[in-house]
Amino acid sequence: MPDRPPDTSSRDVPNSRLVLVTGPSGAGRTTAIHALEDMGFEAIDNMPLSLLPRLLDGPVPDKPLALGIDVRNRDFSTAALIELIDRFSADGTPMQVLYLDCRSDILLRRFSETRRRHPLAPGETPDMGIRRELDLLAPIRVRADILLDTSDMSPHDLRAQLDSWFAPAGAQRLSVSLQSFSYKRGLPRGLDMVLDCRFLRNPHWDANLRRLDGRDPQVQAYVAQDPLYAGFSEKVRDLALLLLPAYEAEGKAYLSLGFGCTGGQHRSVAMAETLAIALADKGWQVSIRHRELERAATATPQSFAAKE
Repeated sequence: MPDRPPDTSSRDVPNSRLVLVTGPSGAGRTTAIHALEDMGFEAIDNMPLSLLPRLLDGPVPDKPLALGIDVRNRDFSTAALIELIDRFSADGTPMQVLYLDCRSDILLRRFSETRRRHPLAPGETPDMGIRRELDLLAPIRVRADILLDTSDMSPHDLRAQLDSWFAPAGAQRLSVSLQSFSYKRGLPRGLDMVLDCRFLRNPHWDANLRRLDGRDPQVQAYVAQDPLYAGFSEKVRDLALLLLPAYEAEGKAYLSLGFGCTGGQHRSVAMAETLAIALADKGWQVSIRHRELERAATATPQSFAAKE
């Protein structure tokens, strides 16, 4: 759940004309900027701080603004950003500071996975840059109106959280994340419900299907021939359609449902794909992620750092 600092403002977040998005490199700032843009914000990333007053002194934009700010901004300084925040607050600019936080060990892992250089330590280890950046941003962190810790979030989770805070009035709806995975690699983080598909007919034992995955119609048809498949698929769909409105009524922003099988390639993928279509047809916002297929397609799992 989002964590608000003690000095939280009482301003109405969804109606803010300006959202400043900041936080340490690798914490998900780029993902957040893209999510806000998808919600109808005009998004500008890495704009020089000295140009922000001129932007806001101009004609009132017809869309809310989301401005990405981090240490890579030209003329960035902690003092300059705090001065801007104070100025906007004093002149009544409807503004929110969104700070995306993350544990240092997770930031280090993300930089290690992508082998990127840290902007504050281009010739040193990422660990040095992470420590410098967290120290530099500490005074801004305490000024945040909204503080989100992305340490255990996937990009889908972050988007769902931002939907709950910033989607236009009346547009917020529970987001559903479906994930397939291999039990051999353990459960993905943050799942609300898990369903085991290992009892279903396994395409791995068919030489013609072994190299394919559960997104392929041939694999889906093979799995569907299992005598238990139809009943299982129908009951899972009905259970999801029963629970989703109840979770939404309780104010839950997102629900994450996982399907597991032995290798995370065939049965769990097929079930996730099938349920995604069924829920989307009923009007639910659905995102889907196949963890083991992502691992096979890229050198590292999907992470915020790969996009930062």
